This record gives sequence, C-alpha cells and structure tokens, in this order.
Amino acid sequence: MSFALFLLILLVVSGAVWALEAGWLARRRAAGAGQPWWVEYSVSFFPVILIVFLLRSFLVEPFKIPSGSMIPTLLVGDFILVNKYVYGIRVPVWNRKLIEVARPERGDVMVFRYPVDPSLDYIKRVVGLPGDRVEYRGGRLRINGEAVPLQRIDDYLWKERMQFSPRYVERLGAAEHEILVDEDTPAFAAPGSAFPHAANCHYNIDGLSCKVPPGHYFVMGDNRDNSSDSRVWGFVPDENIVGKAFLIWLNFNELGRFGSFK
Repeated sequence: MSFALFLLILLVVSGAVWALEAGWLARRRAAGAGQPWWVEYSVSFFPVILIVFLLRSFLVEPFKIPSGSMIPTLLVGDFILVNKYVYGIRVPVWNRKLIEVARPERGDVMVFRYPVDPSLDYIKRVVGLPGDRVEYRGGRLRINGEAVPLQRIDDYLWKERMQFSPRYVERLGAAEHEILVDEDTPAFAAPGSAFPHAANCHYNIDGLSCKVPPGHYFVMGDNRDNSSDSRVWGFVPDENIVGKAFLIWLNFNELGRFGSFK
C-alpha cells in the first residue's frame, strides 16, 4: 500500500468519526462523560491529517535521493522538496490531472512514477519533450538534430573512492546543469526489455535515437553512464508525473547542501 493511499484512509476514517462525534455521538453522551479513546484520538488527529494530506497532495512533498544517478546535481542522502502543483492539479492517489497549470520543460528535474513499477518514485532530468527526436551517441546529446551545448569544467572527485570523473556543464533550453560523462564507457545502449512505444527507438553500437511520442517525456540521469533511465526502460507518460524538484532541505552527511539545488 502506498503512503498516499494509507494517508487517505486515515483521513476518511478520522474524518468520519469527527463528523459523527460533532453531529450525533456528543449529543447522546451523558453529561460529564468523556469521549471514548477512539473518538478522542480521531477528533484530535483529523485536522492534522487533513493539513498534511492537502499539503502533500497539492503543494509540496518530501523525497529522499536513494541512488547516485543524479550526481553531481543530487547526492545520495539528499532530502528534497517537490512542487506538486507546477505541472497541474491532480487527483490524490489516482494522479489524474484536473487542472492544467504548466508542462515539463527541458532541463527540469522531475519526480515521476516508474513506468515499469508505478509503486516506485524515480527522479531524472527531462531531456526530450513530446515530438522531440532525442539522440545520444558517444556521450553527446542531440535534440532535433542539434547538439546540446556542452562545456568541460573541473573533474568531479568521488571522495569515497578518491577517483575523478569528467564533468561538464550542459545547457538544455534555458537551464544549465552539471553532468558526468565517463569517456571510457562504451557508447552502446540497449533496452532492458520491451516497453510501450519501443518502436520509436533505434539502437546500435554507437548509441540510440528516439522519437518521443505524444503525452510522453524522455528523461536521463545527470550521472549519464550510471543511470537507468529512458534509454533502458522507455518514456515517462504524463499520467505518471508527480512534480518538479526545487530544493534540497537536508543531507545528514553534508549539512551545507541546504538550499543548494538549482
């Protein structure tokens, strides 16, 4: 059971008891008699659960980064906040869009339900929009036939391994961000298994080329050679979108990372 569904069940149960107490139980109780424990707890926690549910469903939701696929932008252990309304108001739990607000743009760091297993949340960078032709060959990204601007900067130091990786600044639309590209990693890419609209992608020893279908997005990790993303499991459908990441609010290993996400 997902946490969102669990929270909804708590909200419905506590809300029903709260309404029952206000409209019927309190009037039938003898003068001076206390509330049963289950009524007391429900009445006390209902407002808190309601506020948490509304905030988490429509405004912001916290997530923790579990893997290194978004290094150097996001590190393992980063706690981030995700804007839930920027891409539209959605029905909680079922994630059906009610109101269109905006759509993902190239360069956005997006949280979404993993297409292979929607019970899992993934985070990647939006690279291709509906209708785009995305190519990734030899460590270079091209969109609609144009190479994405890339500038080499100082190497990235893996502190735990005392090793370096080539680091670049990449520009996707108006967004600039750092990526890691391992020049010694073979360019060959192949899908892990068949996925919806797999016919839109063509793989060879140099890399891949994909035409993004309507209502879908092509996403990649910033740690390009250590990321399972659209190159492996396909496109992200619009109905799987959760929100846009916008802030690092905690990392127990590096307290100075607060607010460092951009």
